[in-house]
Amino acid sequence: MQETVIVFGGSSGIGEAAAKRLLEDGLRVIIVGRDRSRLEGAVARLGGEVETASVDATDRAALSQFFDRIGSFQHLVLSFSGGKGAGPFKDLNIDDVRSGMERKFFAQFNTAQCALGSLVGGSIIFVSAGSARVAMHGTAGLAAINGAIEAAVRTLAKELAPTRINAVSPGVIDTPWWDAMPKEAKERVFGEVAERLPVRRVGHPEDVAQAIAFLIHDSFVTGTVLEVDGGGHLN
Repeated sequence: MQETVIVFGGSSGIGEAAAKRLLEDGLRVIIVGRDRSRLEGAVARLGGEVETASVDATDRAALSQFFDRIGSFQHLVLSFSGGKGAGPFKDLNIDDVRSGMERKFFAQFNTAQCALGSLVGGSIIFVSAGSARVAMHGTAGLAAINGAIEAAVRTLAKELAPTRINAVSPGVIDTPWWDAMPKEAKERVFGEVAERLPVRRVGHPEDVAQAIAFLIHDSFVTGTVLEVDGGGHLN
């Protein structure tokens, strides 16, 4: 039987790369996002084999309607980016942290909880970030958001068993998250990061997609946060 995976945040970056990899693995893939035009762009890049749905993951009623319409499925990937929460702590805008928490942590938790009635066995994969475990200036807000996600993984793996609960924790990945930064500044940051990493490069969405595919296919892994950071946690 062909298994179904639903990828929230699947219209760009890590979510889109995961959708591509899982399509190649023969799964039925549904990508979900808020922006219909971005979803259509992803469909064009993915070759039209992927299904789509436009849903706001912070809207409880819309989520419930979506899962009722989809029916039973096996895997859920939660690849949300809050987009806000970075900056030196003394100047940090608490409303930005709250917005980042709402758009990432609460969106993932809300979606996972709403999915439980339709999820049959299989797995849930959260996407956090390396800021949860690497002490870097200006990332206290991001660390709080992503740390909250990671802290729940082991508990949920026991509480929701036999459904497997895991997370991937990406390091610096070249995704649209960085596009707000001027090109020259982005290249400088990426160069500095690459010099510090044991693998001597920043990551690509496909690197994280491979980790997500592994966690979906290996039925003996649960309660794990898999670091995909080029060795950044070693620094």
